Amino acid sequence: MAKKKSDGGEGTTASSAAGEAIKPAARPYVVLARKYRPETFDDLIGQKAMVQTLENAFAADRIAQGYMLTGVRGVGKTTTARILARALNYAKDGLPDRPTVTMDGYGQHCAEIIASRHPDVVEMDAASNTGVDNMREIIESARYRPLVARTKVFIIDEVHMLSKGAFNALLKTLEEPPAHVKFIFATTEIRKVPVTVLSRCQRFDLRRVEIPELSRHFGKIAAAEGATAEPEALALIARAAEGSVRDGLSILDQAIAMGSGAVTATSVRAMLGLADRSRILDLLDDIVGGQTASALTRFAELHLAGAEPVQVLADLADAVHVTTRMKVAGDAGAGEALSSEEKRRTGALAASLALTLLSRVWQMLLKGIEEAGRAGSPLAAAEMVLIRICHTADLPTPDEIIRTLGGATPVPRGAIARLGEVQAPAQRGPLNAAPAMPDAAIAPTAEPSDAGPATFAAVVELAGVRRDAKLKLHLEDHVSLLKFEAGRIEVALLDGAPSGLAGELGEKLSKWTGRRWVVSVGRGTGERPIGEVRRAAESAELETIKAHPAVVSVLAAFPEAELKAVRQTRKSTARSE
Repeated sequence: MAKKKSDGGEGTTASSAAGEAIKPAARPYVVLARKYRPETFDDLIGQKAMVQTLENAFAADRIAQGYMLTGVRGVGKTTTARILARALNYAKDGLPDRPTVTMDGYGQHCAEIIASRHPDVVEMDAASNTGVDNMREIIESARYRPLVARTKVFIIDEVHMLSKGAFNALLKTLEEPPAHVKFIFATTEIRKVPVTVLSRCQRFDLRRVEIPELSRHFGKIAAAEGATAEPEALALIARAAEGSVRDGLSILDQAIAMGSGAVTATSVRAMLGLADRSRILDLLDDIVGGQTASALTRFAELHLAGAEPVQVLADLADAVHVTTRMKVAGDAGAGEALSSEEKRRTGALAASLALTLLSRVWQMLLKGIEEAGRAGSPLAAAEMVLIRICHTADLPTPDEIIRTLGGATPVPRGAIARLGEVQAPAQRGPLNAAPAMPDAAIAPTAEPSDAGPATFAAVVELAGVRRDAKLKLHLEDHVSLLKFEAGRIEVALLDGAPSGLAGELGEKLSKWTGRRWVVSVGRGTGERPIGEVRRAAESAELETIKAHPAVVSVLAAFPEAELKAVRQTRKSTARSE
């Protein structure tokens, strides 16, 4: 035994080493984003418009020389470019020798194109090949026919990274390429691509994939991987992906590994630092109700459960956004990402909260997210944001403040006091009492009828409708009406009126109304100018408002405030919230 062991020891060792050398190595793990990359147009999700356009173009043999694919990261631009290159070069026994989008299985060139190793499909990353020399290589290569395929395809990713000189070098070849050459560009920054390049390409904007479609797609992949996934967990991943398939698959890959094949909503929230939406709605209910202690307790529980402070504020902002959408658009504003219970709760919040309050909370959360992101302690900053919102949620509206300051006499809704001006409601109450103006001076008139203006005030208004500002100004301030009847006006001209004003007015009235008008200049004292009457009435109205107890209280509380004008507003019940 000893001898045998001694004689064969070395040989045995060598044999073992050889056996280990020829033993097939374990295949490396391929991430889901690469493993389940689409290979045909039928595999693409969320891009029906683009696929339909390409199918029709290929069927009609209207294939462009250049394509520009744009969209957010991970939406499938490079994948689409490879599928398009495969369609341009699809060849299989028994099929016509022409491009086609109907690819039944792998053709002669498909495997190499998908693996990015085909000699006639050149992929270039413009981020690391930005110069003119790189474009010269492409231009030189484009002169020669394909080695084995039907079409030579150049795929340039992140094309916006090319230098200005590189773009200019490519223009001529891109506009008139050889018949055997096609260009496919992909970019996330379409605004950085020169217009001269865009005009030479057919542009396709790849859309963000919607949450329900992403959730279904991730569910199929999880099942194919032998993993179990809760629908709520898949919805959370789809929301976090923000329309990017690649981002979502990366999160799903991580979630499968974290849960050892079981993807749960709890594990996904913990992994992403998200908070349960129902608990977010509870927190929102607390802060809009001014329940500071309860809000801080709920926030602490979310933080202990693993939610990041800034993310909680972002989730609150998202909840406010959805609530506001439901406030203005009903159930249609909820979208498809909410469960039925979440829609019920959000709808109840929308019905109970005023739009002004939701808008105020939204602005404060946006500012708070920015503050918490910069703060040394995001937790403390987020708590201060919540406290601030709680203490401003029940602030009174401006008219309620005026009512409180003014005592028993109410100020009608819509009369808002602020620095520089006061808005008075259209329906006048005791607060707005003022000397009445003559009907001839203030009577509103709609578009003139065939008979023409019925009053001198209507004549002045007609000048405004016709955008003759100079004539309108003269009529308001430099004319005193002596007599008015249909087709004939007699006026007295005051200081500042041009000598030919009467003739000009008669000529323009005749033109505007289609009938003859005679305007004459008389002597004597007529009515006060319309502008003078209006200004006197406005001044009297302003003095009346200044004497109101509510306004007196406001001006006493704000000594530097000044009342300067009264503005008429339309009464609207929709704005009374």
